[in-house]
Amino acid sequence: MVENCTNLLITGGLGFIGTNLIKKLVNDAKYRITVLDNYSNTSNAIDDSREIEIIRGDVEDKELVATVVRDKDIIVHFAAHTRVIDSIETPLKNFSINVTGTLNILEAMRQYNVPRIINASTGGAILGEVEPPVHEEIAPKPMAPYGASKLAAEAYCSAYAHSYGMSFMNLRFSNVYGKYSINKASAVAAFIKSIIHTGEVTVYGNGSQTRDYLYAEDLVNGIIQAMQSSCNGTYQLGSGNPTSINTLLGVLRETLSIDFKCTYKDFRPGEIKHTHCDISKARNGFGYNPAMSLHDGIKNTWEWYKANYN
Repeated sequence: MVENCTNLLITGGLGFIGTNLIKKLVNDAKYRITVLDNYSNTSNAIDDSREIEIIRGDVEDKELVATVVRDKDIIVHFAAHTRVIDSIETPLKNFSINVTGTLNILEAMRQYNVPRIINASTGGAILGEVEPPVHEEIAPKPMAPYGASKLAAEAYCSAYAHSYGMSFMNLRFSNVYGKYSINKASAVAAFIKSIIHTGEVTVYGNGSQTRDYLYAEDLVNGIIQAMQSSCNGTYQLGSGNPTSINTLLGVLRETLSIDFKCTYKDFRPGEIKHTHCDISKARNGFGYNPAMSLHDGIKNTWEWYKANYN
């Protein structure tokens, strides 16, 4: 063990983004990694090993959380109930995981004097249907319980930081895609999996709706920069570029060289139509600089799916 090793806890670390982060950090001797995960959404790409300790459990389990948080130097908090439509169907479950679970983490941090948390959040779901690009100063207007729960979690991180001397960053992720997204239901992963299985995709809406697609490796680099910085507050992490669903489908057709069928259905309630983010605060604050083009990111993601999904 190297001197001044950072004891890092990653909640929900076996999921999509957590897996990408661990793959990036596992060979860095500066970090000793512990994962708390309930195995409900695992990528199946991370194993318990000498380098990584995996503890099976829920952030809703207050006593377990206290045990796991103790003696850590920094918490990266991914564990969440993340799907907008599911949150509309089960709002109390969404609250329990996203709000109570976050509060359990923060309370354990207060009890054991853990100094810093990096809290995974979201932009569009919190801010609602506003004129893009979205930025950190826009007044929140969540359109679904998911956005409301993530806004509440952000607020508790801020409140605990100011009340108890912690430091915090709320990182509002845009639409992340990439390797290890086997359980993702957002557009890129859903489209690729559907193309593999059926040769067709379903679009809810007319395809003109826009999103900010961020490659997972760019996000992970930003998270690590945030962990190592002294910044506090809320930051948007995206590509900074709007892409329509129809444009995304065009990139998929070009990259995959597959002429898949596309079916359009009605818009779904609770989903915003247009969003992308202004990333200047993160760029100026801690050097965040996403570099992957959508075309190359889709190509890398497709190659991973071809090798790992059938």
